[in-house]
Amino acid sequence: MIRQAAYAVEPWCVREQSLDLDTLAQSESVFALSNGHIGLRGNLEEGEPHGLPGTYLNSVYELRPLPYAEAGYGYPESGQTVINITNGKVIRLLVEDEPFDVRYGELRSHERALDFRAGTLTRNVEWTSPAGDSVRVRTVRLVSLVQRGVAAIRYEVEAVNRPVRIVVQSELVANESLPDLGKDPRVAGRLENPLVGEESVADKDTAVLVHRTRHSGLRIAAAMGHEIDGPECTITSDDFEDVCRYTIATRLQQGQRLCLVKYLAYGWSSQRSRPAVHDQVIAALAAAKMTGWDGLVREQRQFLDDFWAGADVEVEGDAEVQQAVRFGLFHTLQAGARAERRPIPAKGLTGPGYDGHTFWDTETFVLPLLTYTRPEAAADALRWRHATLDLAKERAEQLGLRGAAFPWRTIAGQECSGYWPAGTAAFHINADIADAVIRYADATADEDFTRDVGLDILVETARLWRSLGHHNAKGRFRIDGVTGPDEYSALADNNVYTNLMAQRNFRAAADLAEEYPEQARRMGVTEEETASWRDAANAIVIPYDKRLEVHPQSEGFTHHARWDFDDTPPDHYPLLLHYPYFDIYRKQVVKQADLVLALHLRGDAFTDDEKLRDFVYYEGLTVRDSSLSACTQAVMAAETGHLELAHDYIGEAALMDLRDLEHNTRDGLHIASLAGTWTALVAGLGGMRQYTTRLTFAPRLPPGLSRLAFRMRFRGRRLKVTIGHDATVYELLGGDPLEIDHYGEPVRLDGGAVRVAVPPFPSRPSPPQPPGREPARRDKTTR
Repeated sequence: MIRQAAYAVEPWCVREQSLDLDTLAQSESVFALSNGHIGLRGNLEEGEPHGLPGTYLNSVYELRPLPYAEAGYGYPESGQTVINITNGKVIRLLVEDEPFDVRYGELRSHERALDFRAGTLTRNVEWTSPAGDSVRVRTVRLVSLVQRGVAAIRYEVEAVNRPVRIVVQSELVANESLPDLGKDPRVAGRLENPLVGEESVADKDTAVLVHRTRHSGLRIAAAMGHEIDGPECTITSDDFEDVCRYTIATRLQQGQRLCLVKYLAYGWSSQRSRPAVHDQVIAALAAAKMTGWDGLVREQRQFLDDFWAGADVEVEGDAEVQQAVRFGLFHTLQAGARAERRPIPAKGLTGPGYDGHTFWDTETFVLPLLTYTRPEAAADALRWRHATLDLAKERAEQLGLRGAAFPWRTIAGQECSGYWPAGTAAFHINADIADAVIRYADATADEDFTRDVGLDILVETARLWRSLGHHNAKGRFRIDGVTGPDEYSALADNNVYTNLMAQRNFRAAADLAEEYPEQARRMGVTEEETASWRDAANAIVIPYDKRLEVHPQSEGFTHHARWDFDDTPPDHYPLLLHYPYFDIYRKQVVKQADLVLALHLRGDAFTDDEKLRDFVYYEGLTVRDSSLSACTQAVMAAETGHLELAHDYIGEAALMDLRDLEHNTRDGLHIASLAGTWTALVAGLGGMRQYTTRLTFAPRLPPGLSRLAFRMRFRGRRLKVTIGHDATVYELLGGDPLEIDHYGEPVRLDGGAVRVAVPPFPSRPSPPQPPGREPARRDKTTR
């Protein structure tokens, strides 16, 4: 686990001031660079030691069988697993025949810094070899957010105490050996040597490797090119099936430096020929060289300046959360910036956790942030879902349903989850995708997207709900035998979250079908069908326990025995690793926000009193064995007046990876939790909601914070909201005038700042959590 002091607390970067080999794998995830297409883990340039080597291309995967003790109809037979592709990060150094390796000699200093504004990872090292020769090594690494297929490394070595002979070896390496990732079901399946060589060429300063995957049949090309600045050098190159190497030998006088710029280009295809992907990376390499290192750095900064102008969050009073929310924004941007009609995996491209799959995490937790800060990235992620619509329709047909059944977990669009009640029956993913479509359309007014992409998705998901549910004898519409967001409950009837999200799906699909009648007719939508959707929405069952005056998570949930929290040892969390699911399913224990997530996303369906009672009830049952929970609990803690508790949950979501709270950051970052930090601050403390095409705010601050400000994009405008304890200032930074709501009252923004008072809000004591599952306190002085 990463200790508290692992990284210096700074507002615009994560800095590691010494090297801890025990947490090397975790830091490799923290320092990962990506643009949504290419992902480079933060491995040391010399390649060793490493925690987990990792270079990824979005949607490049290998197939693997999904074994079952007994076969069953509809069980997926094949899974998809992200693979470690050709590694271009490797730059080895020999100093008078001694390999530069931090485990040997004397590591006099070692610092790495991930800069959120520059978009670079910088490393500064001073090392003395076992023979007493000292060198300084400085590297700067980037994955271009502008040139999609390009990454680059600037590598500089300096002789410190006397002249030295050095050799630098720059490599492309395929089929690296990977460590054993253990038995945790949340990590990736290990695949040995997944790449088959097709081409290996090294000529002058350029090299190319082309491989294909053994079973999925994807073709991958990687290329490297170099520029050298320094004393006279001897240069050689060689190539083998899995390795291309560019070797530079020279002699440095004391204080003299050698500078190497290494350009990398990556591409892949499931259809194009070997010459085509070869030429693709050569072309990307040529563009990178034409831009040059300084040009790439300048482009990167300009891209990020534009992003932060409409996305930055300022937190005064909690320096750790300030750093962490920008860390989360940066990594969420990296996960989707240039994905371009590819999925955003649960770990982004920072590690192999969850086999590199995308889940509902993307639509429910990641896309809200991108919709309001980088909307084009959100649109691309939803266009990818649209591109897989035919596969989702095939899956629905296989299950005996109409419409589209999107997969619980996937890389390329096929269902990759082996039969599992908490996943296979989690049909809510279809409404989650629909919800993301509705949110994006309302937040951007993108009519082309709504007509050409949104309508198709909403219609086919509405058809799924209509065939999955049924009207009972009393005319009520039921959806039985499904699993909601809480994976510690399964195959339940009328899960409140699922039913309310399906209700929204029904109504939005009917509205759009009427708005675009020609396109709806093309899909075979009739007036009778849209009427049936509205009838189902109006008649949908929302269970309510009158005795307890709370909403059960699903029918009968509040009648189950409560989990024995008092006799559950602290080291037996997460429960899924220590108890049989059969026992968990039968008890009142909640892995992650479910009913409470409904309070947030469908807050328009509950009264304020219902929200308060429901929130308190489920606080006592929720153990947060998922990183997806804290951000939602933060939102509802803030809305119901538990402001200090909201601050606590914000800290947990924000520090999920910087503190390695789940003990699995080594497998990749928790992108949904990082994005959820933004939601916890903006939707929680900012009270931002958008149930229609209008933005509403109900801001409030906990005692531990003195100020919160955030920027966002909405319908072609840029807004800034600055929250204090007594007043909030709304500013329109760009775009046409806009009217918003502040605590239900209209506020017109047409340039300049508008200051409005924050009404007093009753302070409530925090409700209890299960013993030992309380979030860490952020503001202990007020407790």
